[in-house]
Amino acid sequence: MVRPDKGIPGAPSAVPPSVEEPIEPAGPLPPKSDQRGPDTVSPTGQATGAPQAEAAQGGEFLTTAQGTRLYETDHSLKAGARGPVLLQDHHLREKITHFDHERIPERVVHARGAAAHGVFQGYGTAERITKAAFLGKDVETPVFVRFSTVLGSRGSADTVRDTRGFATKFYTSEGVFDLVGNNIPVFFIQDAIKFPDVIHAGKPHPDREIPQAQSAHDTFWDFVTLHTEATHHTLWNMSDRGIPRSYRMMEGFGVHTFRLVNAEGATTLVKFHWKPKLGVHSLVWEEAQITAGMDPDFHRRDLADAIEASAYPQWELGVQTFPDTDAQMFEGIDLLDPTKIVPEELAPVEPIGLLTLNANPSNYFAETEQVAFHVGHLVPGIDVTNDPLLQGRLFSYLDTQISRLGGPNFGQLPINRTHAPVNDMLRDGMHQTAVHSGVAPYRPNSLDGGCPFLAGADNGAYIEVPEQVPAADKIREAAASFDDHYSQPRLFWLSMTPTEREHIVAAYTFELNKCWETAIKERALHVLANIDTGLCAQVAAGLGLPAPAPTLTPTDPLPSPALSQLGGTWPPEGRVVGIVAAGDQELSGVRSVRRAALKAGMVPLVIAPTGGILDADGDPVTVQRTFATARSTEFDAILVAGAPAPGADAYGARDAKVDDDIVATATIDPRVLVMLTEAYRHGKALGAWGDGRRVLEAAGIAPDAPGVVTARSADAGLKRLIKLLAGHRVWDRFTPLI
Repeated sequence: MVRPDKGIPGAPSAVPPSVEEPIEPAGPLPPKSDQRGPDTVSPTGQATGAPQAEAAQGGEFLTTAQGTRLYETDHSLKAGARGPVLLQDHHLREKITHFDHERIPERVVHARGAAAHGVFQGYGTAERITKAAFLGKDVETPVFVRFSTVLGSRGSADTVRDTRGFATKFYTSEGVFDLVGNNIPVFFIQDAIKFPDVIHAGKPHPDREIPQAQSAHDTFWDFVTLHTEATHHTLWNMSDRGIPRSYRMMEGFGVHTFRLVNAEGATTLVKFHWKPKLGVHSLVWEEAQITAGMDPDFHRRDLADAIEASAYPQWELGVQTFPDTDAQMFEGIDLLDPTKIVPEELAPVEPIGLLTLNANPSNYFAETEQVAFHVGHLVPGIDVTNDPLLQGRLFSYLDTQISRLGGPNFGQLPINRTHAPVNDMLRDGMHQTAVHSGVAPYRPNSLDGGCPFLAGADNGAYIEVPEQVPAADKIREAAASFDDHYSQPRLFWLSMTPTEREHIVAAYTFELNKCWETAIKERALHVLANIDTGLCAQVAAGLGLPAPAPTLTPTDPLPSPALSQLGGTWPPEGRVVGIVAAGDQELSGVRSVRRAALKAGMVPLVIAPTGGILDADGDPVTVQRTFATARSTEFDAILVAGAPAPGADAYGARDAKVDDDIVATATIDPRVLVMLTEAYRHGKALGAWGDGRRVLEAAGIAPDAPGVVTARSADAGLKRLIKLLAGHRVWDRFTPLI
């Protein structure tokens, strides 16, 4: 049966339900068209050709885990209707025991995540620097990508200020390659031995387990102000990068420097970059706060809805390349220091492939929760460097998967299975699902005919680069080049536009005002003074504290425009436009603008006084949001099609956005006015046609204000709105002081 609302994202199942409980036996429904599971390969990487449905539930009837059909599952087996439950109730025990063990330990970091399936297509432009097969021209590789926040638990909100993870699993013909990065190109620490320290500092205070998923507290700022190598990452986090608009509009970075090897054995040092086709955009802080309450799943919903609406997110994978010299420096920048970037003006990012996410997972636990990444999952042509943070990650990722997923066989979970044949001589262990043959899991052997044999480079073996290890004393210290903690934060600050600087000032002021200890605030101001005295003075004014003088002479690097999110223009694909409808008024325009938005690759959502169908007897329009459930933060732009009168639920006891004194005489639903004034305040494009122009006036929004469109027709309004969306927001509404 085809859903009547096909094309509108968010439907919970592939087939609309009936009002009555179904009683005619039938098998499981298929997944929705936007969903797919892991590719069907065996635990040892052999393609099975089996339909994905064979990995899911099957049959028409309820059974035990062993396949025995059941006639009842609502009542325990008892000695009489009012008697005690009998211990022999095997179904009760199996059902409850499995339920009691449904949860596995959540990730210590990156616990809150969302993911999608996709495909990566190589451009072939990397063939001169790496022999990695998946980067060859037009080679298509299945991928699974997981986005995440770092600090929060699985139940935390999506829109908190935090670093985001950007982890990609490539199922290549040569084995699994995991590129495990973040949306910020630098990290808080230079050596992995300090990773427990920075995470312990960032996590909720251990005595009260608050605040959740935030850095706005004493222990975090205590650590980063004492440990000034964290300054660069902290500044990125206090910028708009810390609150991305969506995962689809988020840059990704490999953070570390890697070593690539080409077919001739020549090596090149590189840094990996993911560049979103939609541009890099962020929320404003009030939006993030409102959304955390209204829709804490905002980012995961946005990703899933975009894919379901066929607005497939895309990123180009690119590399910055550097000569592989003994010093491993570039333009005075230590390439082994993970708190440093190389500005793109010094080393441009060369595109080497295209990532497209085109399917949602069919089961969150089996895929998004159980996917296991590891920076040590490498393929021929890609090697690591001596970055001390990367070196520690090579140990940590493998270790944590063994603990979290119950043993060493986590690679056999369907989402983690390689698509390359496996013959590893590893045996047994918890959750072993491969059925190994042979009697000689060792080598050399003759009992299994000598199999498995060692491969050479000509057979695609992974061979580490024979890098010479210098003779040196065993010491616990860092290179002198790691000591500069301020020149790159200053570069970042000088590269920001005035509007972005205002957001950074506001973020520092908010975060530090949430700290209890004045000493920590004062110490933070000393750090800021060494970045920029103007930044320090503005934050100090917000804290009510004197601004200290810098203790270092500031450098004056050339700004890097690539670090700013403002100034570019971007396509409308994937943008969410809200269409405010007034019942059955102006429905021809609503239909027209919705069709035009879909044609432009946008996601139009109709907002009306009540849910259901408008003009059910004619050309029906499905309502996706009501005035009670919609909030401005969900939309990139809003078009008003009519002047809706106050709805039946427009009173304060039912919806706090309503003022009862105002609604008594109002001719327009006050919740629409709240939505428009919020959107205007957040710099979003607004438009109206017909009677909708009166609604803008009632909200106090002048028709000639920046980013406000009043048009004769719906289609004309949308065209002008799309032009405004090219800049993400109407930045002319913001007047920076800095």
